[in-house]
Amino acid sequence: MEKDPKLIALETHPVGRLLFQYSLPAIIGMAAMAVFNIVDSIYIGQCCNAYAIAAIALIFPLMNLVGAAGTLVGLGSAASASIFLGQQKFENAFRVLGNCLGLSFLLGILVGWVPLLWLDEILLFFGADENTLGPARDFTLVLQLGCPISYFMFNLNHLMRASGYPRKAMASLLIAMVVNIAAAHVFIYWLGWGMTGAGIATIGAQFVALAWILAHYCGQSHILHFRRGIYRPSVKIIRRICTVGMPPCLLNIVGCVIVVVFNKLLIQFDGQLGLAAFGIVNRVLFLFVMVVLGVTQGMQPIAGYNLGLGNYARVKGVLYRAIAAAVCITTVGWLMAELIPGTVIAAFINADDPHHGELTELSLRGMRYMALVFPIVGSQIAIGNFFQSIGRPIMSIFLNLSRQCLVLLPCLLILPRFFEDDSGVWLSQAVSDGFCGVVSILVLRRFITHVLDKQKPAQQS
Repeated sequence: MEKDPKLIALETHPVGRLLFQYSLPAIIGMAAMAVFNIVDSIYIGQCCNAYAIAAIALIFPLMNLVGAAGTLVGLGSAASASIFLGQQKFENAFRVLGNCLGLSFLLGILVGWVPLLWLDEILLFFGADENTLGPARDFTLVLQLGCPISYFMFNLNHLMRASGYPRKAMASLLIAMVVNIAAAHVFIYWLGWGMTGAGIATIGAQFVALAWILAHYCGQSHILHFRRGIYRPSVKIIRRICTVGMPPCLLNIVGCVIVVVFNKLLIQFDGQLGLAAFGIVNRVLFLFVMVVLGVTQGMQPIAGYNLGLGNYARVKGVLYRAIAAAVCITTVGWLMAELIPGTVIAAFINADDPHHGELTELSLRGMRYMALVFPIVGSQIAIGNFFQSIGRPIMSIFLNLSRQCLVLLPCLLILPRFFEDDSGVWLSQAVSDGFCGVVSILVLRRFITHVLDKQKPAQQS
């Protein structure tokens, strides 16, 4: 099979230019996802009340669990397809596409629909009370019912980017963002459907984007496309997808546990308004995390493909550039959180809400504390995703889980004991980020010295 020009570019064009070409669409796409989540929260905060914002934070652990299954298949499929394409194993890459479809449908039913049988019990376990249970239930019900649509849309979009179409992958997320913002204005603001309207707007936007993505895969001229014989389940392919996708999956699962602990501690100190403050802070900082993830998604096909070819110098080149870009992005987030947090937080809180002053104070303290060492978070995310991109899931799992389990969880259990207010809860995140950022850099340095630098290159770049 003759090489596609897009694949030839991955092994010949300057890595800096390639990273820009692949990352910019991914950054715009990931930022679009974060923006429409922020817009939902702003509409909810302005048109509903503080308890509705608290409900968003309340369901975040459940969304983490749902997202874990999605990243297992989506990112695992994308990394696997990139490596197979670099190794010129095109039939295997097609089988990844077919098995990704089957796994997305199966997980959409199991992870999306089955939990609805115990939805109230799950929300109460996560910390819901009489003020937040109703809005949390309304929003979650719609999202869970639409879970198969979400999985198909995001997982096929990851594969589209990994197979050499970053601009199209960006376009699909921009479509989802624009449709979601417009629909949120209609359903939340005009019709007054509250949390149910927010859920309908989100799933409806993903459905429109999915139609665009499916049209791409129906085109026979694309590197990966729908064709006969690729949908039969393959144990080997499924094992490969799940192995490579396991690090971000485990990260989301552990993240669920961490957020539950976070929520319960904040409820202990500040009640449901503590949850609302966490929802605001998390939404804002998550925007910068999503932009960094866009950089790492742009890095992924370049690193994975060149690793398959044995071009180790190009692998290191794109890694170093990705780390530098990630640190710059999170530094911007740190400056915003430390210099103008009040301006940002004001957008989420209705000035007429009776809890306006208290919620603003809690959010300001939380944002400043959580972002104390935010610049180093960029390098940590880039390094962890690099190991996943090159098919080293064990190292990625170690770096991601050490941050959550070995450092953050103990900090959450110990630091709050030394403060009379919630400061210890918020500071736990900063302590964990600082320590684990240094560990990530040391692990990467050892890997490059003892593994990559000792590999014999297949060809010089």
